[in-house]
Amino acid sequence: MQGATTLDAASPGPLALLGLLFAATLLLSALFLLTRRTRRPREPPLIKGWLPYLGMALKFFKDPLTFLKTLQRQHGDTFTVFLVGKYITFVLNPFQYQYVTKNPKQLSFQKFSSRLSAKAFSVKKLLTDDDLNEDVHRAYLLLQGKPLDALLETMIQEVKELFESQLLKITDWNTERIFAFCGSLVFEITFATLYGKILAGNKKQIISELRDDFFKFDDMFPYLVSDIPIQLLRNEESMQKKIIKCLTSEKVAQMQGQSKIVQERQDLLKRYYRHDDPEIGAHHLGFLWASLANTIPAMFWAMYYILRHPEAMEALRDEIDSFLQSTGQKKGPGISVHFTREQLDSLVCLGI
Repeated sequence: MQGATTLDAASPGPLALLGLLFAATLLLSALFLLTRRTRRPREPPLIKGWLPYLGMALKFFKDPLTFLKTLQRQHGDTFTVFLVGKYITFVLNPFQYQYVTKNPKQLSFQKFSSRLSAKAFSVKKLLTDDDLNEDVHRAYLLLQGKPLDALLETMIQEVKELFESQLLKITDWNTERIFAFCGSLVFEITFATLYGKILAGNKKQIISELRDDFFKFDDMFPYLVSDIPIQLLRNEESMQKKIIKCLTSEKVAQMQGQSKIVQERQDLLKRYYRHDDPEIGAHHLGFLWASLANTIPAMFWAMYYILRHPEAMEALRDEIDSFLQSTGQKKGPGISVHFTREQLDSLVCLGI
């Protein structure tokens, strides 16, 4: 019929368009409600942004450090930011940390750490087994008191052996980046202190490959703890599994001179898993990462600033020489230096 309007069967009708409009309105309303929260009495400053759901996410992900420093200048050391549907409170003053940890029931780290362990290390059982969680955290008592003194003694011996065998006898020196140098030293010393010595004939190759794999894993760690599914991080997932295979219950049992805390963790994990369960290796990966993740950067920055300030280096040398003299010890190749944790704590310059 001439003049009549025909409708394409594929085009949405008026009712469909109305439904889409209604759904969009509901979505916008829901996003608005998410950002509707206001600052309550005695709460930190609240920074929400104007974008629904995203909040301040665009500015944060563009340059996180500059963003947080800007907010710190504007609002002080503690403030809450709305990021991608979540309200996250930042505490930027390290001296306030003790006040945060005073309320473990209200500010429990357990749920966060369990989710992180599942994402980053493939430790799934901590999400559902509270008894395992408690036993694992109870084992950390072996990092205090006399067990810590024993760890310190072992570490000093490992430092001495490593320096004498790999550094003091070297005649053809090579140039190395400070961070790589620190990472190599800290990894080998920490691994031997906690897990003991690898007895296999190719132990140097094994520890070298494990160290390189660990650093590759650590480089991708921020992606692992994000909401990106690990299946999309193919290289990281394969690296994770490779390290876990090196830390199975059987492989750890073959190492000589394990620390007391590793022995304790081995025993308690056997109560919750089969002997060949790969999640035991995942637990060890998490423990190893926690032992190294902050230690390597801390050593790097300490060495960096000491090398940039010769007066600091001189002060450290004088303090160490005075300590050795007061305890009747000497320094030099083949001479073993001993000190207790109390003596180490008394070294003012070294402890700053």
